[in-house]
Amino acid sequence: MADVSNLTILCCSPSFLGRRTSKNVISCFSLNNISSLSVLRSYDITTRNRGPVKIIDGGNKRRNGIAVVRAMSASFGSRLEENVKKTLSDNPVVIYSKTWCSYSSEVKSLFKRLGAEPLVIELDEMGPQGPQLQKVLERLTGQHTVPNVFIGGKHIGGCTGTLFCFLYDL
Repeated sequence: MADVSNLTILCCSPSFLGRRTSKNVISCFSLNNISSLSVLRSYDITTRNRGPVKIIDGGNKRRNGIAVVRAMSASFGSRLEENVKKTLSDNPVVIYSKTWCSYSSEVKSLFKRLGAEPLVIELDEMGPQGPQLQKVLERLTGQHTVPNVFIGGKHIGGCTGTLFCFLYDL
């Protein structure tokens, strides 16, 4: 039996899978070592979740104590958003990443093994613009973590979503 604390569980609605099915699917990915990636597939009998995609982390989330909120002019946020959209339209694969993030490293490693050359934007090397760009990405995608992966201008998700798409050829 796998140690649940090392698993990330991805619960998908049938529409996310692109297939018409009457049951939801739970897929478990071991993210500690991508070479020994295991996928467990079963029906969701515990939560009977029929809602949108939910990602549940097995206890590896970092908790932030105090959040600092700074006001930003609407035009500044709009310019950043326009830059993100232009970057996504100009590049087939874009990864917003942080150099120290192991999940970002997994995704970059996957694309390297596939022979793809994504545009990698390291948010932690951008100075004060990095956190602002991450807020814009969160506003656009609803995802506040990295990696933030886009293929063909479409938001794929983070590490789990990218691995899921790779494994199921989505």
